[in-house]
Parts: sequence; structure tokens; C-alpha cells
Amino acid sequence: MEKTRKENLKEARTLQIWNVIYDVIEVVVSLIAGITANSSALIGWALDSTIEVISAATLGWRLHGELKGIDEEKVKRRKKITLNVIAASFTLVCIFISYDSITKLINKETSSWSTLGIVILLVSLVVNPILIYYKRKYGNKLESPALLADAKDTFICLYQTVAVLTGLLLVRWLGWWWADPVAALLIVPYAAKEGWEAFSKAKDINHDVK
Repeated sequence: MEKTRKENLKEARTLQIWNVIYDVIEVVVSLIAGITANSSALIGWALDSTIEVISAATLGWRLHGELKGIDEEKVKRRKKITLNVIAASFTLVCIFISYDSITKLINKETSSWSTLGIVILLVSLVVNPILIYYKRKYGNKLESPALLADAKDTFICLYQTVAVLTGLLLVRWLGWWWADPVAALLIVPYAAKEGWEAFSKAKDINHDVK
């Protein structure tokens, strides 16, 4: 039996709730691991995951709004506020990661081994593909560009997970002290791009919202 739009909206909202819960766990664990191991890559990954929390929570907020039947003007206002917050957050992430990584490269600082960090990265390699699959599924069913874009963001997060994991393993196995800060710097171009896009989209909404 074909599900109604309302049923799909409820399931998509539930998906975003679980997404937020997992991302919060991911942020806390990776921050603890990153600070303990002095790993720029893990800390940068944790900060980027914080943006994922904001994005997923906002999307869930918007889906909830549609379920409750709020008008289009209120949806636009919610989106505008969130996009500006995301843009500002990405800017701060870029500044922090760049400063921290370049400082460690200059001082030739290396990170310590972090079993906790490796565990959360490996868990993320399993969880993120599942989230991507269901976000695409409901994005197509609801014809929602926002959900499909969120799936893309999660895919990029998956790529970053691989980059950070590779950096930590190179430090461990080959003694490449520079691999950790370099892995962190790989996050910066994506964060800058996403921050600019969020700012541009917020500006476009400004023309529509009075």
C-alpha cells in the first residue's frame, strides 16, 4: 500500500531526529578524543559534525512545520535564520582549523594515538551510508531538494571521515607527523564552500522575506 505524504513526512522527521542524536554523540566523543590526542583532524571533524547537527535539526524543524501546516512565509524565515547560523559556524570552523593545523605544521607537533577516535570514525563509516540511503529515499518520495541536499552533505561527511581516519593511521603506522594537520586542512575547502553557499542562499531568501 502506497504511503501518504503525511506518513512519509513523519518518517523523514523521525530520521532527522535519529540523525541529530547520532551526530551529537559523534561530536562529543570525537571532541574528547581529539583534545586528548591533540589531533587537529579529529577536532576539526567534530566541529564540522556540529554543523551537521544544526543542519539536521533545522531540516527536522522544517518537516515538523509542514506537518503542522505552518505557512510558507514562516518556513522561509526559519530557513533564513538557520542558513545565517550555518554560514557563521562554517566560517569559525575554517578559521579555527586553519590556525590550529598551520601552527602544528610549523611547530612539527604530532597527535597521539586515539583508540576512541578510531572507534567513532569506524562507527561513522557504517552509520553515514545508512543515513544517506534513507535521506535519498525520502527526498525522492517527498520531492524535497532539502533532504536530497542533506544526503549530499552526509556523503561529504563520509569522505571527510575517510580522510581523517587515513591521517590518523598514517601517523600511527608510518610516523608521518604531518598527516594529521594535513587531514584537518582537507576539511577547510568544503567548509568554506558550504559556508559561502549557505550565506548566498540566506541572501536570496532576504529578497523574498519582508
